[in-house]
Amino acid sequence: MTAAALSFVVTLLLTGAAASPLTRRLENGVGTKPALGWNNYNAGLSASAESALAAANAFENLGLKELGYTYINLDDGWSTMARDSDGNLVPDPTKFPNGIRNVSDQIHALGLMFGLYGDSGTATCAGFPGSQGYEEQDAVLLASWAVDYWKYDNCNTPSGDSQPRYETMRDALLATDRDILYSLCQWGVDSVWEWGASVGNSWRVGGDITNNWNSVASIAASNAGITSYSAPGGFNDYDMLEVGNGGLTEAEERAHFGLWAICKSPLLLGTDLTKITNSSLAIIKNADVISVNQDSLGLAASTFTPSGQAAPTSGTLYPYWSGPLSDGFVIGLVAADGAGTLSVSFADVPDLGAGTYSWTELYSGKTGSGDGVSWTFEVEHDMAIFKVTGKIPSTTSTEPSSSTSTSTASGAGSTSAAVSTSAAATSSSAAGPATTTSAGTVGQWGQCGGQGYSGPTASG
Repeated sequence: MTAAALSFVVTLLLTGAAASPLTRRLENGVGTKPALGWNNYNAGLSASAESALAAANAFENLGLKELGYTYINLDDGWSTMARDSDGNLVPDPTKFPNGIRNVSDQIHALGLMFGLYGDSGTATCAGFPGSQGYEEQDAVLLASWAVDYWKYDNCNTPSGDSQPRYETMRDALLATDRDILYSLCQWGVDSVWEWGASVGNSWRVGGDITNNWNSVASIAASNAGITSYSAPGGFNDYDMLEVGNGGLTEAEERAHFGLWAICKSPLLLGTDLTKITNSSLAIIKNADVISVNQDSLGLAASTFTPSGQAAPTSGTLYPYWSGPLSDGFVIGLVAADGAGTLSVSFADVPDLGAGTYSWTELYSGKTGSGDGVSWTFEVEHDMAIFKVTGKIPSTTSTEPSSSTSTSTASGAGSTSAAVSTSAAATSSSAAGPATTTSAGTVGQWGQCGGQGYSGPTASG
C-alpha cells in the first residue's frame, strides 16, 4: 500500500474573495494538477496497442511530452466480451497480441503513463464486462499491469445514488500498491462536483462532448457556476478535447482549448496525432496556455460582469472570465456573440482591482501595460487569454497610462487591437448555445454515455 493510499486532507477551496465549503480531498499521490494526455475515443481510433503506441511516439516526435502531456489512455473496447474462468478481465488478443503489460512497459520506457477505461455497472457502455462486484479484483489486475489512470464510466448501473459505487472502486484502487489517477466518468449526475473531490481526481460534469461549437459553448456555459469546486487534487472534467477533428474552425479550437485550460479541466487530446494539422498542433502546444491550466494554485477561472454589461444568463456562454494564478491573474475574453471588440477595466476584475498592470496575450504573444485590456475579434467564437502580472507603481504624472498597438493574433482571421487603457465594454452578452435536452435513460454505447444530460443548471 502506498504511503498516501488511505490519506485524506481537508482543503479550503478559495475562489476570488469567497470560500466554498470545506471539502475532503482524496490524496492518492497523483492528480494534483489537471491531467494532460490523450484518449483514442474522439478520434474514432481502436482501443488497441497500435493506437496507444502510435500516440506515445507522437508525444515524443511532436514535442508534446516536453510540454507536460503524459497520459496515453485507451477507452471502451480494449477487452474481450467475457471474463476468464477466474473472473479476470481479458485484453482482446487481436488488439493486444503481447498483452497489456507489454504496452504499459513500452509507454513507461518513453517516460509517459498509461490509462485504461472501465465501468461501474455490469457492462461498459459498449457492452464489455463492467466492474460491478469485481472492484477489488480489477484494481489488483490494473496494478499488476502498471496502469496509471483509470477512467470509470456509469453505464448499465442500478438506479439510485452513484456515489457509493464510485467510492467502492476508490477504496479498491487505494488498497493496491500503485498510485492510479481515478477519473470519474459519471456525467455530472448526483451533483458530483459536491463530493467528487473526496472520491476521485477528476469528475465529468456533463454528458459527452460532440465535434461542434454548440457543444463546446454549452459545456463551458452550463458549468460556469461550479468552477469553484476545482482545486489541487480534484478537478471538474469538461470531457476530452475535439481540437484537430475538423468540426471546429481555427478560432473555435482556440476558444475550446482556452476555456478548458483556464477552467482547469483535464486537457486530454482526442485526435489522431499522426494526422494533426499545423494550426491545431500550434494550439495544443501553446506552452503559455498550458501553464495557466497547470498553475500550482489550481483554481479555475469563472465569469465576471464588467461595468455596464448585462449579467450572465443561465445556459449562455458569457464573454468575460477571470481567475487567480500563483503569479498573477488570467483574463479570458470570448467572442461568443460574433466579431467585434471586447474591453475590460482591471478595476472590474474580481480580486485584481484598479491599477496599471503588465499583461501578455497568450495566443499572439503580444504584451502591453495599462489599466485594462481590449481585443478586437474579426471572426466569431474566438478567444483571447491575458496573463496579468506586476502592478506598476503610479507616477507623479497626471497623464493616464496608455499604449495602443495593433497586431495580428496567432491563427488566421483574428486581427486584434490591444489597448491598455480601460474602456467601457462594447460587446453585448453572448448568444446561447444549442438547446440541450432533459436527462434521459442511461445509454448503452458511447464514451461516458450520459446521452441527453444537459449539465448542471447553475450558472455564474
